Amino acid sequence: MGRTRIFDERDAARAALDVFWDRGFEATAVPDLEGATGLSRSSIYHSFGSKRGLFDAAVDTYLSEVVRPRLAPLQADTVASDALVEYMRGLRHVMADGTRHLATHGCLLLNTATSPVGIDDTLREIVRNYRRELTHAITRGVEAAHPEFRAERTARLGTTCSAHVIAAMTLARVDTEGAIALLDNAIQLIVDPNEISETGRTTA
Repeated sequence: MGRTRIFDERDAARAALDVFWDRGFEATAVPDLEGATGLSRSSIYHSFGSKRGLFDAAVDTYLSEVVRPRLAPLQADTVASDALVEYMRGLRHVMADGTRHLATHGCLLLNTATSPVGIDDTLREIVRNYRRELTHAITRGVEAAHPEFRAERTARLGTTCSAHVIAAMTLARVDTEGAIALLDNAIQLIVDPNEISETGRTTA
């Protein structure tokens, strides 16, 4: 029975993720979650404690099954020199595909950060940790792509590219072309280091 419950809860969290990602926490009603998960209200509350508990499980699923697999090449023991550009191109491909959640609804965590529930201390910390993890992974990609950079320059470009990614994922649901342009700019900054001066400004 224990194994079955664990499987059911994980499956329910995946189903709930789609609903929360589509509608946001506030606009999602328990009947929506019942329909998506196949669980009754009492089962949802028994397994997750509340709608918020199910949302927290969905966020965990988002991080473990959506975010981290894409970041994995940038978090490996050895990062390939083209890993960061491939990561950016992968995001670009997803954003250009109008059927994908990231393209149509943006990033679940960034959306949450600007919603009423985003003021919750636990969620604020999750979003902060997500930003730190993203920036660290991208900075490792910069280091692998340009080992000749000094540490300060690597950190600046990592922060700049992270900001481009965050802005693109925030913008994607309302301005696909703008989001893709941000990623294209980030790719150009990685591919052509001469576009970035030692002060962190573009040379153009």
